[in-house]
Amino acid sequence: MYGRDLLTLADLSPADLRLVIDTALRLKHEGHGDLLHGKAIALVFEKPSLRTRVSFERAMQQLGGHAIYLSQAEVGIGVREPVKDIARVLNEYVDCIVARTFAQATITELARFADVPVINALSDEEHPCQALADVLTITERFGSVQGKRVAYVGDGNNVCVSLMMAVAMLGGRMTIAAPPGYEPPGDLLEAAKGYAVDAGGSVTVVRSPAEAVGGAEVVYTDVWTSMGQEAERIRRQRAFAGYQVSLDLMRVAASDAVIMHDLPAHRGEEILDEAMESPQSVIFQQAGNRLHAQKALLALVLGGV
Repeated sequence: MYGRDLLTLADLSPADLRLVIDTALRLKHEGHGDLLHGKAIALVFEKPSLRTRVSFERAMQQLGGHAIYLSQAEVGIGVREPVKDIARVLNEYVDCIVARTFAQATITELARFADVPVINALSDEEHPCQALADVLTITERFGSVQGKRVAYVGDGNNVCVSLMMAVAMLGGRMTIAAPPGYEPPGDLLEAAKGYAVDAGGSVTVVRSPAEAVGGAEVVYTDVWTSMGQEAERIRRQRAFAGYQVSLDLMRVAASDAVIMHDLPAHRGEEILDEAMESPQSVIFQQAGNRLHAQKALLALVLGGV
């Protein structure tokens, strides 16, 4: 994986995914040393961030490297300077560009004009770094993603898409409960189904949250209204009424099922406080694994470990 971009989950093979998980577990439990001593990454963020920024900065610090945070106010992506100019300038200064943007096209253009690796830290289409932490968390809990039943309740958004791809590649059985018009994009859904067939898993879309969650080992949800969709809030609240993770819904899941959410959560909307705070919740372990998954990704892309 040395020197490669991560623009979408499809940039990784199933073997790459397993390598990231294995490396993350090793670095988490055995330590890491100064694998990236003298290396620097630029965090180019159009959107505000808690987990993504802190986990990448801390990952580089733990690996002996350095992270430089650049907000939209400082860089002005596509406003103050064209994306291609930003890419070529940063290419002269850092060893990797980590970008959190609205449009996927922005990340694609950064990668086109930069020689250093570019990592998608979130776009409106995908969130591959979150998916790495998600499958790491499932592996820690159950030993493997293979054959595990993963239910996703809510919007077929960027988080859902990357999770769907990762679970499919690793042979999990993914069921998405979404209202009409809020399913994952058709081309990405078909791609995920193809990965699942190859890996012995499955990807299914249903309408009923109870149908999706029935017997599932993992129950995952995300906000109904993401950043940039605030104008749609009322319409989305109506569309997603009933698509809520609660302890009542969890009663139809497997007895050892866990609850996951990528955060931030809108408690009382997509998830109830009782579910967030229940013993079944691994949400904050999942958040913590952003650090370890991204540390593994950086070590592999920049250090070639």
